[in-house]
Amino acid sequence: MKFNRSVLFLALCFLPFSCGVYKFNGASINYNEIKTLSIANFVNSVGSGPPNMSQTFTEGLKEYFQTNTKLELIQSQGDLQFEGEISNYAVRPQAISSSGNNNQSDGTSLMRVQIGVAVRFINIRKEEDNFDRSFSFYADYDPSTTTLNAVEDDLVNEIFEALYFDIFQASVAQW
Repeated sequence: MKFNRSVLFLALCFLPFSCGVYKFNGASINYNEIKTLSIANFVNSVGSGPPNMSQTFTEGLKEYFQTNTKLELIQSQGDLQFEGEISNYAVRPQAISSSGNNNQSDGTSLMRVQIGVAVRFINIRKEEDNFDRSFSFYADYDPSTTTLNAVEDDLVNEIFEALYFDIFQASVAQW
């Protein structure tokens, strides 16, 4: 029994090193072929949202890939290339609440901030992995307890984190 535990422990210790292509974050990058990454500035083509939203998104996407891969970030013409734009920013009511008073109008009890990003991905080593697609995510807040101005930056960051993950999965994890 003790021998079986030792063998199992050693197997688990060496498992992460057995395949140099896979990481626990899901990335399946052959670092012998793919060495560089370039991410062009994403522009805010809708013109709404926080003023620094395009820069925040671009820098966050760069940081996400640098944290989760061993790729070298270069200015342009990387082995993996990303470009695109913020294509949607909307704030919409999701739920109506009754005021309970005939003399007072009903209100909104839930608002949703939704952001869409159009991404063009090019893998110069594996053209079949290339794509041009949209990603979208949202976050909700309660307007009866806070204002959009008070929570907008946090909601945008939460949405961006989900978008980074989705773009990462679509491009280098391909699950």
